[in-house]
Amino acid sequence: MTHPYARELGDFLRARRSRLRPHDVGLEPGGRRKVTGLRREELALLAGLSTDYYQRMEQGREVRPSDDVLDALAGALCLGEEERRHLFTLAHAARRPMPTRMNRDPERVPDSTRRLLRVTDTPAVVLGRHLDLLDWNLMAEALLGAPDAYPPDGLNMLLLMFDDTMTGERNCPNWERQALDYIGMMRAAVATDPTHPRATAIVGELSIRSAEFRRLWAQHDVRESVSGTKTFRVPEVGDIVLDWDTYPLPGSPGPVMLVFTAELGSADADRLQLLASMHATRSTHR
Repeated sequence: MTHPYARELGDFLRARRSRLRPHDVGLEPGGRRKVTGLRREELALLAGLSTDYYQRMEQGREVRPSDDVLDALAGALCLGEEERRHLFTLAHAARRPMPTRMNRDPERVPDSTRRLLRVTDTPAVVLGRHLDLLDWNLMAEALLGAPDAYPPDGLNMLLLMFDDTMTGERNCPNWERQALDYIGMMRAAVATDPTHPRATAIVGELSIRSAEFRRLWAQHDVRESVSGTKTFRVPEVGDIVLDWDTYPLPGSPGPVMLVFTAELGSADADRLQLLASMHATRSTHR
């Protein structure tokens, strides 16, 4: 049976190899090519490895690359710092036997974190390691919608990102970049436990229902900690552009707090406050 970390490592190497072109690494393309990226033998040559050894790594077969080999591969693949750490994480895990029992206890939000959410005057949510929505404040509910509109196992940022019923979100010009951020966070989580049932369920469901997800997931992008900008299209008040950041909570891997903010005094801040007031008014009249 293939070691799950070795399989994940092989998939990552293959995805990164296919991303490179010969001219990216100073090679002549030469003749007709059957692959769009580098050939295995080209990548092996650049890394100073035998083609057979590198091929076995991509196939997830029994290999235990040294750190020197990993360094050479990272250089040959032109990996960034996050990608390099991801490579080492997968390879080091593939060297060890799979533990008989992984820590898969239910994720819990500390009471102090729940109190912090309640007094935070900006949209904020707590996400589990697989991007499940564990808790949120009223500002987040005003912005993202009422959580009771979804089944409990559907309260997941990645599932919601690819929910075809959420029309309008995909019209946002940076939708794909935002989707890649969430996918990258999921990739980082999978690297810590490739066979976790929740990860398997989410990735499996999305792989079946979304060709877009399959395409983006195959890129093997990884994000360790994420920040960015997101445009929310809210019919009642208009578009709201918010910055967002993730803040790790205790635990390794553990939940993170995702916080949306607007620049003080900006039109986006005014629209966000107006939306929150409208939501509070509706809530009191229920």
